[in-house]
Amino acid sequence: PFRKAVDVSNNDFDKAFPDRLKYKTQLGRLKFDIIHAFILRGPEYYADIIDIYKEFRFDLLVADCAFTGIAFVKELMDKPVISIGVLPLNENSKDLPPAGLGMEPSYSFFGKIKQALLRGVTNRLLFRGPNKVMHRLLDKYKIYHGGKSVFDLQVAKADLLLQSGTPGFEYYRSDLSSNVRFIGPLHPYSANKHQPQWFDRRLNQYRKIVLVTQGTVEKDINKILIPTLEAFKDSDTLIVATTGGSGTALLREKYPQRNLIIEDFIPFADIMPYADAYITNGGYGGVMLSIENGLPMVVAGVHEGKNEINARVGYFKYGINLKTETPKPLQISNAVNEVMSNKLYRYNLEKIAGEFSWFKPNQLFAQYVEQILAVPEQRAQSGKRKEERIIAG
Repeated sequence: PFRKAVDVSNNDFDKAFPDRLKYKTQLGRLKFDIIHAFILRGPEYYADIIDIYKEFRFDLLVADCAFTGIAFVKELMDKPVISIGVLPLNENSKDLPPAGLGMEPSYSFFGKIKQALLRGVTNRLLFRGPNKVMHRLLDKYKIYHGGKSVFDLQVAKADLLLQSGTPGFEYYRSDLSSNVRFIGPLHPYSANKHQPQWFDRRLNQYRKIVLVTQGTVEKDINKILIPTLEAFKDSDTLIVATTGGSGTALLREKYPQRNLIIEDFIPFADIMPYADAYITNGGYGGVMLSIENGLPMVVAGVHEGKNEINARVGYFKYGINLKTETPKPLQISNAVNEVMSNKLYRYNLEKIAGEFSWFKPNQLFAQYVEQILAVPEQRAQSGKRKEERIIAG
């Protein structure tokens, strides 16, 4: 467990950072999160890792792409770092709108000019605060940043960024950094492979089946769960809702209709093959699984980086992006009917699901680890000198 770093238990950011609730706008909350949940934690992560290193002399750090200890380990410990892209690629590009705002790209001449202006405004004004905090922090530790933005630094400081997903779920960039590799969709490890499969006989009694979830982080059942249940109660569509443990008993009492199944948790592998559509706030892992199952999506979420995930779902026509945290029942029902009736969504999903199948993440990861650890002798000698300084405190 963390000793010096703030621990966000159960992904409850509001509890860990109570001031976060003061920010109601998407941009205000995004800037708060970047500074307090990520940037300021970097030195704390580094301090914890130093303590670990005194007992466990690791040769390589593997961390998710939002882990702000990456630069400290890479530069101050001279240890190679592999970053795992568990979110859409957030590096800025001359071909794209600014990262972090959930905007879809335009590749036209005038579209590119508009995007260039927006990138300048975003860097100098909108994200000026987070960038200044990051730069001051890195200056304090004498870590070179070159004035890069928060988003670009996280990519630049890793030896390799292994991106979950494939090129078919990422916008085209002519200037993609040379340390970025796609490794296919990454899924959570499951230790319960021998557990009995979840099943409900109603799965065989309805022609139309919709899965809805808001993940385990989002606790407000009024955002997606209740509007979906309201939209489809007493209809000819079976709704399977997973709550992540938020309000399950309350929802069952309020919505006893036969066409509604409400559970704390259902393995997606057990339900997605039956479903015809997937409603979600845009968790990256769930979206990856939805693509693999050829399941068209209705996505509604803008915070915690979900705006970028959902923008891609809408842009590539893998589903419909409602561009809100609080969709209305009619919006949801109309979008579900559209993705189930329009064959374009399933056609696009079949194409990218085929692309997903070409990638073997575990084998690719092992190859990249081997490649990184085959370091020249010069780096090894430099590492020994830094190791002596680290152990000495």
